[in-house]
Formats: sequence, structure tokens, C-alpha cells
Amino acid sequence: MNWKIYKNELIVLGAVLFMLIGFVYKQGQVSSQSDASSVAKNALYELKEVIELQKVWADKRTSKKVEKLKTLVPPSKLKWQKRSKKVTASFSSLSANELNKVVSKILNLAVQIQKLDITKSGAIYNVEFKCKW
Repeated sequence: MNWKIYKNELIVLGAVLFMLIGFVYKQGQVSSQSDASSVAKNALYELKEVIELQKVWADKRTSKKVEKLKTLVPPSKLKWQKRSKKVTASFSSLSANELNKVVSKILNLAVQIQKLDITKSGAIYNVEFKCKW
């Protein structure tokens, strides 16, 4: 076979092959760049969220708001234990109204709830609550 006859066709074939490889490479780079951009955007969003939560949890008034849980029910129905920025509370023999007050107050606090266990026996409710901030 005489390659000199097909010299121009081989050059065109090489150029087309080179263009195809360049196009595939460019598409790969563009998609990886957009993936990296979305990952960076998500990381930035999470970082901003963590900073906001740190500001909320560092608030001095949070502990005062948690202390207000003591005043919602009579002291005989409450077992309270506080260690630095952690609270463990057990509410026993609560009525439906008292339960609603306690749970709505707990859910409106800016704390990290570790445990919230509500048990019902007849018309009486028991609530076990553990949180930190």
C-alpha cells in the first residue's frame, strides 16, 4: 500500500481525531469545574449555617430561656439536672394542657435536642428531655 497517495487524507483524519480528543477533554474539564463549584457552594452554605448556629448557641439568654421550663409545671412534677450547657429534665404526671405547654416551649428553644421521649399512661403523660447548647 502506498501511503504517499493517502497523505492528505491521513492528515485530515489526524486533525479530526485531535479535535475530537480536544472536545472530549474540554467537556470533561467543564463538567468537573461545575461539580467543584457546586461542592464549594454547598460547603459555603453549610459553613454559614454552622456559624449562625454557633452565634445562637453562644447567646447568654439561651440558658435563661431553658430555665423558664422549670416554671411551666409545679416543682413536684419536675426532676431537673443541669451541667454547664446540658440539661436533663423529667416531667411526670402531666395533663394534656401542661404537656402542650412544655412541648411547644421545648420546640421553640434554640437548643440541640438529644432526647425527647413522651409516654402516655391513661390521661397522664411523662416527658423525658435532654438537650445541649
